[in-house]
Amino acid sequence: MSFEEVFNHIVKFMTINPRGKYRLMIGTDSQVHTAHTIFITGIVIQQEGHGVWACISKVIIPRRMTQLHERISQELSLTEEIVSLFTEGRKNQLINIVLPAVYEGATFTMEGHIDIGAGKRNKTREFVKEMVARMESMGVEPKIKPNAFVASNYANRYTK
Repeated sequence: MSFEEVFNHIVKFMTINPRGKYRLMIGTDSQVHTAHTIFITGIVIQQEGHGVWACISKVIIPRRMTQLHERISQELSLTEEIVSLFTEGRKNQLINIVLPAVYEGATFTMEGHIDIGAGKRNKTREFVKEMVARMESMGVEPKIKPNAFVASNYANRYTK
């Protein structure tokens, strides 16, 4: 599926109920396998309380990426790549769907889900500031574990 087709699905999903509360969430997870590393990026549009439409993008790197920082950075780069496809014009197109109903509670937010956590036992905690800053620099609300479910749950299930 091309990105244009993905975007059109998101538009159709939101147009069904322009009064909804929508969250566009993008996040990537990875899994190191014997001879390669799989990266899955999830793209999810959720209407709170009324379901989701979702799809994935898959990238295979033909080597074992065992360095945690390199892998987390690559995950975020793939998320950033998808986020960048949502140009200002495309974001405005999505915002304009809910804009007439904004005073009735309609909303649209865009989130970047990062598969890292700040907990003391989490190996990725030392990367939180760096990765969050990268997401914020793109104008996207960063989410980390346990709130980064697109990366840590949805995308994760397709990396196995």
